[in-house]
Formats: sequence, C-alpha cells, structure tokens
Amino acid sequence: MIGFVLRRLVQLVPVLLIASLGIWAILYAVPGGPVAGLVGENATPEQIAAVTAQYGLDRPVVVQYLDWLRRAAVGDLGVSIYASEPVVDLIGQRLPATLHLAVAATLVALALGIPVGVISAISPGSWIDRALSAWSALALGVPTFWLGILLILWFAVDLRWLPAVSGYVPIWEEPLTAIRNLLLPAITLGVYVSGILARFLRASLVSELRADYVRTARAKGLPERQVVGIHIMRNALLPFITIVGLMMASFIGGAVVTEAVFTYPGLGRLLIQAISTRDYPLIQGCIVVILILYVAINLAVDVLYAYVDPRIDYG
Repeated sequence: MIGFVLRRLVQLVPVLLIASLGIWAILYAVPGGPVAGLVGENATPEQIAAVTAQYGLDRPVVVQYLDWLRRAAVGDLGVSIYASEPVVDLIGQRLPATLHLAVAATLVALALGIPVGVISAISPGSWIDRALSAWSALALGVPTFWLGILLILWFAVDLRWLPAVSGYVPIWEEPLTAIRNLLLPAITLGVYVSGILARFLRASLVSELRADYVRTARAKGLPERQVVGIHIMRNALLPFITIVGLMMASFIGGAVVTEAVFTYPGLGRLLIQAISTRDYPLIQGCIVVILILYVAINLAVDVLYAYVDPRIDYG
C-alpha cells in the first residue's frame, strides 16, 4: 500500500507540470490582460509600460512561466496583481471554508442518497421504488441557485432560523455557529448530489441482488437485513465510493453558483473573481491547488477500495 501511494505521488508531478503549462497557455492566448484594469482607460503609454514592467509582463512568456514554475516548486505561487497579497495567503484564507462546505454537502448527500438508493433497490418496481426514483429525478432537475433562493426565503426570511448570508466560522471554534452558516449551502449542494448517489447506489445494489452468493445467503436462512447490510452493500460500495469521491472533489472548485447565492467565501468565488480581473498569478494558484485536491481525493478513494474489498492488491 505504501508503495502504491508513493507511486501515485510521483505521478502527480508530471500531471501538475502539464496542467500548469496548459493553464499558462490558455491565459496568454486570451486577448487582453490585467494591465488595462490596473491603469484605467485613460492611461498613457508610459503608464502602461511602467505597470507592465513592474509585474514582469514585458518578459517573454516562456521566461515568465519558468520563473513561476521555479517559485511554485518551493511553495511560492506569486503575488496577486489586484490584492497585492501572496497568492498562498489568499488561497489559505478561502480553502478552509471550501473544505468545510465540501464535507458538509457530502454528508447531506450521503444522508439523503443512501436510504433512497437502498430502499429503491430492495423493492424494485414497487410504488415506493417509483416514488423514490421520481424524487431522485426531481433532485437532479432542480437548479441549485433556485433551491438556494427558496431555502433563503423560507428559513432566513420567513422563519428567521438561519442566516441568509453564510459566512465562514471554523467548526472547532464555534460549532453551532459554523453549522448554522453551513446548513443552507450544504443542503443546496447535497440535495442535488443525493439524486446522483441514489441512482448509482440503486443500480449497483440491483446488480448485486441477482448474484449467486445472495441466493446462497438467503438459502442458508440469513436475515434479509444481514444479507443486504453486510454481503450486498460491501460489494456494491466500490462504484458508489468512486462517485462520492468525484462529487466531493467537484465541490472544491465547482460550487461557484451556490457560493454566489449565499455569498459564501469559498475558493470557487475567489477563482471567479481572479478570472474577471485577469489576475494571472491568482488564477494559476487556485487551479493548481484545486488540481492537487482532486488528486488527493482520488488517491484516498483508491486506498479506501482496499479496505472495502480485500481482493484488491496494490502491491
């Protein structure tokens, strides 16, 4: 297992290199740049040239990339052009909030998706299966921004139970306040993803229910709860764990709409702000960090496979 983890970490290096090169090429292929926004519309050519030289944007693109790569290798992602702060500090301020939201939304999705998937699978074709399948389709079809606005109107405006604006509070400092701030955005994201999880789990369980070992377990007189909860669930969890990992990774950088609805200070909003202002160092830093988190989550999923299914050998 240790050898497998080390190999995956080594494989991360060329992935990051190729991704950083692609990000750099895309940024410089887009017309325009950050200088116009810094100096204003009425700036003189001398002012434009001075600002361009100040941020090193007058150097060849290859030289700029190699200089950024050299500094990034030691953890220096540069300085934000507009905020005039180190990119690492700006990402560090937003990353805990994004991780809090990703974990909370994943827990909501699991709490909703697992019961729906299991109940639908053990009674295929019944009225409850059709009702829960319809609920899954509804969860997938409802736009997250619309659901978020409805939740704000109901729980924040009418009932006044939860805040309409979700700020970030570390859960280890003030657990109740953190949960109150996370609840609405986590439900908004979790409801949508729960529909995906329920469908994947139901399909996996239905496939396993037809297996020979299930008939053998039932023939031995094992209770249905034990057959489903121990034997079938363990074999059905492999594809389910994969989709859970992908969904959690997507929350890291893909929850921009939900963060915008609740004005949540996450990494997704920071990236959108950086793109709108052409803040090249901040864009590159955000995408590299998101990519590292994606790889880390996929690695954790692969390691979890070995514990769910002992037949998998990573030697």
